[in-house]
This record gives sequence, structure tokens and C-alpha cells, in this order.
Amino acid sequence: MANSLLTIDMITREAVRLFKNSNLFIMNMDTQYDGSFAIDGAKIGQILRIRLPNDYIVTDGPAMQLQSTTEQYTTLEVTSQKNVAVPFTTAERTMSIDDYSEIIMAPMINNLAGKVAQTVMTASEGGVCNFVSNVDGSGDIITPTSRQYLRANAILDNQGADAMTRRVVNDPTTDADMTNSLQGLLNPATEISAQFRSGMMKSGLGYDRWFRDQTVITHTSGTYDSLGTVNGADQTGTSILVNAMTGTLVVGDIITFAGVNGVNRTTKQDQGTLRQFVVTEASANADTTIAIYPSLIPRAADGSDVQYQTVTVSPGNGALVVMASKSGEVYQKCIAYAQKAITMATADLVLPRKAVEEAARAEYDGISMRILTDYLPNSDQLATRVDVLFGQRYVRPEWCCVVANSI
Repeated sequence: MANSLLTIDMITREAVRLFKNSNLFIMNMDTQYDGSFAIDGAKIGQILRIRLPNDYIVTDGPAMQLQSTTEQYTTLEVTSQKNVAVPFTTAERTMSIDDYSEIIMAPMINNLAGKVAQTVMTASEGGVCNFVSNVDGSGDIITPTSRQYLRANAILDNQGADAMTRRVVNDPTTDADMTNSLQGLLNPATEISAQFRSGMMKSGLGYDRWFRDQTVITHTSGTYDSLGTVNGADQTGTSILVNAMTGTLVVGDIITFAGVNGVNRTTKQDQGTLRQFVVTEASANADTTIAIYPSLIPRAADGSDVQYQTVTVSPGNGALVVMASKSGEVYQKCIAYAQKAITMATADLVLPRKAVEEAARAEYDGISMRILTDYLPNSDQLATRVDVLFGQRYVRPEWCCVVANSI
């Protein structure tokens, strides 16, 4: 029986399935598809608005104290379009879908998914505001142990993160080190067997899934000397005035303010540890302002709790500003997180009907993909491009925690 030509719809459905399932980081984040662009197609720069959970204060006694609902939103902008294009012959279109998928589509889609995952991972700089590290006697970051992952899990608990979808993404070296150090430790036989067969951590220490990914980023700390001080008391918000600092801070650096503790997201109780903040804009040498996340929201003047409270008190005048890593230190940013903390949204691209041989779109498990094909008569080839239009956002960055490892 003669082979029939694969249709563009068959190829597109297979491609989007491969995309979703070829990268573990994409598989373990919140992926959403916005169908509102299905007719006209989306364009780079269009914005989706995402509602965040409301926060209310619990009061004592029989008296009713009404409080307003102050809704908070974050936006996710469709900022990235990635594509991969290859030529192939008409003869190759007579393959079975399985052969075509393995020989042609899988390598294309694997590389495309890797680039998309790298874009999402890079967005953690300036977003993730929690940090744990293992250090040696000189204060240099070294390979983490189970203690750091347990501490990260406790931080997620205090931030009210979903306990049922805890994940850990490690770079391959860190994952190998953790698998070696934890092999057999407090694990049932089935877990030990899975670790032995795969050479990877699968679950444990309060996380239902561990995985390794080559897109884990490397961070180089600024040159700040950690001797700067706050300029003025009672400051709030997402920037803070400091006396002229020595050295630089880069986006993604983690800092603390002396005397400013974090609070439990739900109970507003003092956690007993300094609240960490991520630097969201670079600060040059001698700068007097640092942009931070989360926002400084202290208790009310009378000591009562407030909505969306993040800290016990505002930094005092002269409070020391300390960077979590050493000046200029380089480290891997492995991430412990709850799945809903990271969202990638895709939207339908315009589906042209002219000047192309064929075109199709498909959506699978929150991912929209478009494939276009044109015929090249001089070489009897079909030129096919695969496109994904997407945006990403760490919508609840407090539900993530960096677990640092040395390079």
C-alpha cells in the first residue's frame, strides 16, 4: 500500500504534544492557553491580567469589623516569539507519523522547548525573593545538603505555598550530588530503586517531584560590600533610600535589612528570621536607591496586622543592608517551588491563508503552536517553520526559593 502524505494538522498536533512533553521544566509549571486570540491572532506586547489571592485580617471578639476587598493583580505580557525552521523533501512527508516525529520533529521541538524553558528560567532573576545556601568556614557557597532543601520547604510553608505541588529543579551536577548523598535515606524501596535506575532524585524531603534541567541559570553577584545603611526610618514600598553604597547590586541579588523580619503569610506571626528581598533593578556604585521585591509592608502604627503584610517593621534609619552572597560570587540558582508560582501563557498566532502552502494551529495542555509550510520548487522541498508565542511570569515569586550551589 502506498504511503499517504502526512497532513499539516497531523504534524501540528504531534509537534505541540512533543513540545509539552519534551522539557521537564515546562511540564512542571502552570501553562495556560488564552483562546481569546483564536480568531485574529495575538501579537507581541499584548497583556494578560492575572488575579492574585485576596488577603484578609482575622479579628477577635463578637464585634464585626468590615474590611474592604483590595484585589491585587499581576500582568503577564506576551513578549516572546520563538521559532525553528527546516527544509525537507516531499518524500519525507510520506513517512509514518511515528517515523516523522522521531527523525524530524523531535529534534526541532526539543531545541525549541529548551529555548522557551530557558527564557522562563531567566525570568527568575528579579522575581524569586527567597534564598538558602550552604557555606564553608570562609562564607563561600558550597554544595547544598538536605538541610538547605528542608529549609527551602519551610520557607514555602511560611509563605502559604501549595503543599501538594512542591517541585525542585536542579542543574544536572547538583541533582547528581543530591542523588548520591541521599540515596537510600529514609526512602521506601520503590523510591530507592527508581533513584538507582535513573540516577536522579524523584521525590522526597517534602517535594513530590525532583528533576534536572540544563536551563538552570548561573548568577554572578554584584560587587556590593554589604556595609551600606538605610537612609531614613519608616520607609515602605518597592524601593528604599540608602546612603551612597560601595559596589554594585545586580538584578537577582538577595538582600536583607537589619531588624526587619518576615511574617507568616497566613497568620502574620514573626518568623524570627530576616525577610529577604530580591533586587529588581541594577544599582551602580554610589547609588542611593535600591529597587526591591516584595514590597515593604509593615504592621500598622498600633502594632496590628494589615492586609498583604510582608515584614514586622520598616527598616530603621542606619539599618545595615547585607547581601546574601559574597561580593562577586558566582553560583547556580536551583529552585524549590510550588507549581502555581510560575505561569507560562501561550496565545494563538495569526494563521495566514495566503503566500503559504499550508498552515495549522493546535493547542495541547495549555500550549498553542503554529506550523507554516511553503513549497520551494527549485529544490522540491517544503520549508516548514514552527512558532510559539508566549509570555511568562513568576506570579507568586514568594512561592519559590533559590537553593544555591557553587560553580
